[in-house]
Parts: sequence; structure tokens; C-alpha cells
Amino acid sequence: MATDIYVGNLPFSATSEAIEKLFSTYGVVENVNLIKDRETGRLRGFGFVSMASGAKEAIAALHDKNLDGRNLKVNLAKPREPRRSNQW
Repeated sequence: MATDIYVGNLPFSATSEAIEKLFSTYGVVENVNLIKDRETGRLRGFGFVSMASGAKEAIAALHDKNLDGRNLKVNLAKPREPRRSNQW
């Protein structure tokens, strides 16, 4: 079962390929999902990495690591909370 990792404070120049390469040093990366703004298509500065193995090692090694002038925030992803409806 894959472990989902939250990666925050990403530089806006980050690519899925670069993040996959960074995390694959520590284990098997299944998926990289960098979150983009719906309107502009610009990276929002965070994303998620799913790892089949090596997640704990990646979190320990990469949390607070400098990437292109920004210190990454790396931890286990929390389950997404259900959205509230806009009912008044």
C-alpha cells in the first residue's frame, strides 16, 4: 500500500519529474501530483507524492531541505476533509 506524502513550500519552478527524481533516491515513487491554480495554471507551491517504499526515509531526509531557495515542508498527508456545502 502506498504512503501519501505532503510536500509544501515548493518553488514555483518545480516540476513533477524533478520531484520524482528527488524522492526516488529514498524509495519507489508511484505518483507525483503538484497542485496548480485552476485559473492561471501556475503551481500553488505544494503537492503530493505517493511512495510504495521509503516514505519514512524521504520525510526524514527532505523535511526542511533547501530546494531552489525554499525550505521544503515534508510530512505524511492527512486525509482530505469533506467539503462543506454552501447552503445558507
